[in-house]
Amino acid sequence: MSHVGTVRHIPKETRYNFLQMAAPASYVAGLGRGASGFTTRSDIGPAREGPSAETIAEAQAKRGEEIPDPEQFQDPDDERNLFAGTVYEADDEEADRIWDSVDERMDARRRARREAAEEVAAAKERALNPKLQTQFADLKRGLSALKDTDWESIPDAGNMTCKRRKHNMRLEENMNGKTYAVSDSVLAGAALQGQMVNELDPAQQENGGFDTPAGDGTITDFVSIGNARDRVLSLRLDQASKDAANGSSTSVDPRGYMTALNSQVLQTDAQIGDIKQARQLLQNLIQSNPKHAPGWIAAASLEVHAKKMVAARKIIAEGCEKCPKNEDIWFHAAELNTPENAKRILAKAVEHVPQSVKIWMKAASLESDVNGKKRVLRKALEYIPNSVRLWKETVNLEDDPEDARILLSRAVEVIPTSVELWLTLARLETPEKAKQVLNSARAKIPTSHEIWIAAGRLAEQSPDAVAADVKVEEDDAARDEARRKLAAQVDKVMKFAVNSLRKHQAILSREQWLQEAEKCEQDGSPLTAQAIVKATIHLDVEEEDRRAVWLEDAERAEKGGFYEVARAVFVVLIETFPTFPAVWRRAAEFEKAHGSSQAMQDVLRKGAEHCPHAEVLWLMAAKELWVSGDVVGAQQVLAEAFKQNEDSESIFLAAAKIAAETNETEAAMQILQKARTQANTERVWMKSAVLERQLGRLDDALRTLEQAIAKFPSYDKLHMIRGQVLDEQGDVKAARAAYAQGVRSCPKSVPLWILSSRLEEKAGVTIKARGLLEKARLYNPKNDELWVEAIRVEERAGGTQQAKALLARAMQECPTSPFLWSMAIFMENPQQRKGRSVDALKKAGEHPAVIVAVARLFWAERKVEKTRQWMQNAITADQDWGDAWGWWLKFEREYGELERQEAVIAACEQAAPHHGPVWQTVSKDLGNVGKPVRDILQQVADRVQ
Repeated sequence: MSHVGTVRHIPKETRYNFLQMAAPASYVAGLGRGASGFTTRSDIGPAREGPSAETIAEAQAKRGEEIPDPEQFQDPDDERNLFAGTVYEADDEEADRIWDSVDERMDARRRARREAAEEVAAAKERALNPKLQTQFADLKRGLSALKDTDWESIPDAGNMTCKRRKHNMRLEENMNGKTYAVSDSVLAGAALQGQMVNELDPAQQENGGFDTPAGDGTITDFVSIGNARDRVLSLRLDQASKDAANGSSTSVDPRGYMTALNSQVLQTDAQIGDIKQARQLLQNLIQSNPKHAPGWIAAASLEVHAKKMVAARKIIAEGCEKCPKNEDIWFHAAELNTPENAKRILAKAVEHVPQSVKIWMKAASLESDVNGKKRVLRKALEYIPNSVRLWKETVNLEDDPEDARILLSRAVEVIPTSVELWLTLARLETPEKAKQVLNSARAKIPTSHEIWIAAGRLAEQSPDAVAADVKVEEDDAARDEARRKLAAQVDKVMKFAVNSLRKHQAILSREQWLQEAEKCEQDGSPLTAQAIVKATIHLDVEEEDRRAVWLEDAERAEKGGFYEVARAVFVVLIETFPTFPAVWRRAAEFEKAHGSSQAMQDVLRKGAEHCPHAEVLWLMAAKELWVSGDVVGAQQVLAEAFKQNEDSESIFLAAAKIAAETNETEAAMQILQKARTQANTERVWMKSAVLERQLGRLDDALRTLEQAIAKFPSYDKLHMIRGQVLDEQGDVKAARAAYAQGVRSCPKSVPLWILSSRLEEKAGVTIKARGLLEKARLYNPKNDELWVEAIRVEERAGGTQQAKALLARAMQECPTSPFLWSMAIFMENPQQRKGRSVDALKKAGEHPAVIVAVARLFWAERKVEKTRQWMQNAITADQDWGDAWGWWLKFEREYGELERQEAVIAACEQAAPHHGPVWQTVSKDLGNVGKPVRDILQQVADRVQ
């Protein structure tokens, strides 16, 4: 009974009878599930309409279903249909356009930021989840470098699966060891191969055994045929070797034939395909536009590249017929043919393009003798008389200067506007006639500055202006006077040139004039170069900027090696700014570096006359005379300086130094005593005490120092000298008190703290030395000199670990100190020094201390050339650092020859260094006072370690 109401309670016989019945008229399959009716082409008869909306609503009402409201899912703010019945007018369109522009503007304001954020997010996504193809992109790019042999060496992939392994192994064995059934005919032939025959068959008997029958009964002699072939080949090779000199394409060089074969480059299939494709494209080009000469040239060049000279000549010949007025195609045709054929081609070319200079020049180059070249060029001048290039080539072929002069005279008549021809003619003429030629050239070409420069050079090199009034036996004064007259003459020419060019509106800029001056100096005309500078340097420069701009010009010319140009700039500077001591000093330094001692003295003397209160000029003049050995002249200069500068400290000290160096100690003492009265400066008092100390008058020196300290208690050098004098006397207690007074008065003086610490260390009180240095670091934080001294105190005391600890603290406080880095390199183990040196070069690689430390590492490895190079780098970094010179000399003593040692000493004497810890210690030692740089350097090389 549980099946009542279900399908199962219907008997099986009648359960499916409805399948044989016709459907009701309004039946729609699936209507109860909400489906709508449809018909297909398989239906017989016309399609039936589906139920209407009212029928569907009625059926849903019978089943009790709720009819949905069609407006329930509509957005209440959506007003699309609100104005559906209205007319879309121009006002509406303008409003929509305005709102669209507003939306676009609002979107553009954040577009860049949004796109950047999207790019960052995309990059992050690609980094976190890269695609498979991007992971192997670098490997794919690397495959392009593989060669064919690399691809062939890649092993075949084997069967790495277990599926059908036995079948594959069996198949491989069968393929490697396959066998075939041999036919019976092969076996029979092999059996009869070694059989002996005792009789001949009828054909052999009829024809005479194994002889080959011939039509006329003769027997072929193959030996004679081979010999004849060899003779014919030999004759052909001999004939080819004779024709090799003619340049024939069929000629063969027997000696280089195999070498030529080996040198041939085989083209790959890809290159051959490219050539074929290019050939087809160019063929289409010349067929579609046969008057286009570059297309014919390109087609012929392609055949040349493909090693098909015959085809190339054929194409270029056809191109010459199609484009007879184009000079390039004739030129390439001559290039592709032998010299004899090229001459014929160029003969045809000049018939079509007689105005082509290129064709005539090519024809002249094909001639083997000079007369033939002259004949061709003169024929060309008949057609093209206004070609400068043809005239130049014609003149260059003339061996006789007179013939060349005649040709140039005719050339300037035909081409009066060619500056180059006029200048060439002027160079071939005598000075008198050259002047006339240049005057004629100026009349024809008034806007050419080259002609004016040539006139200036002619005035400079004219014999009557240079050597007529000056004889060899005359003195230097007469020579200088003649040179001044000549310079004045050249200056006059260049000034007139600038005025004339300005009148014709052809003036050059100052940069162009300076370049012309540099060119004249290179060509050996210094006076002309100076005259150009004097006449044009004031152009395009404001008056208030002249001094700075002209100094820059002088420095640039000096760096470029144009010393005469720089000297002329300094002359203009001195004449324009005679009351500026800096200008005179810079000019004197230039003459010292690149001129003579007399020129420097002249500059300094004139500078002292114009700037009498410029102490530096007086001192430079006195020092130059003293260095050159003229002590009396130096004293006279200082005497003149005293008259202009009565209370000058520098002049007093210079005079005292000269007196002391010449062993006039009493005069030096009197000068310093007078200076203490008139100048009364701390340096004067200090020099007085130093001189008394050098003379051994220690008590007088102490009294002078006490008076000076009372006047100038904050001058640290007075305290240092006082402590050193007391230390020399052996009074350690008084020296300690002097240093203590000094550090109280000058707590910022680092050398004073170091001297005080060394005094305690010398007395054996290392603890107190450490304390003084610690106290000094409190007054002078981040000072690497105090740290270096503290580390050395620990090293001298034997505390290596304590020294390393101090070095670590020092590196934290002074991370870029070159002295600390140089010490740090050698405090490491030998295996770690190279890495430490790299860090040192990054932090303080520009200081010579670090560079010398690196050089010492190469020195330890016995890399001589590398050590020498790094020593040179240290000197280049700072020539004034004397310790680098000492290390270099020490190295050359061990590995260099005597010549190298002398070269280092000579370079050091020229540089005259003043700084460096060891250098200052040695140079300021009382025993080394007055010694030359050579002796100081020798001692520094002995003491550096």
